[in-house]
Amino acid sequence: MEKIFELIKFDEKGLVVAVVQDEKGEVLMVAYMNKEAIEKTLKTGKMYYYSRSRKKLWLKGEESGNFQFVKEIYIDCDGDALLFKVEQKGGACHEGYYTCFFRKFENGEFKIFKEKIFEPKEVYK
Repeated sequence: MEKIFELIKFDEKGLVVAVVQDEKGEVLMVAYMNKEAIEKTLKTGKMYYYSRSRKKLWLKGEESGNFQFVKEIYIDCDGDALLFKVEQKGGACHEGYYTCFFRKFENGEFKIFKEKIFEPKEVYK
């Protein structure tokens, strides 16, 4: 596993950007990972991230049940971003949408163009 980490360029806080797509190519979310998150992701096949605001590791779906199962992993040419293709169970967005990118810029403003698939108040406590 150390060979993998030789290619990844973590920032000064020990984090790397993770872009997450579903198997069809739709971007679901962007988050950060530290070395521990990557190790747990590789060992379990489920996506782990590092929360910069909470300053802790988290498993996607641990509260909501909306897990992400890794299908493919890519690294960019600079080694400072990872791309994960996943099988998404339920919604990826904590606001109840399948993707975190549910707003589109049109006519000078961002408009919601996706439908909610779950109610966050019923999932997160």
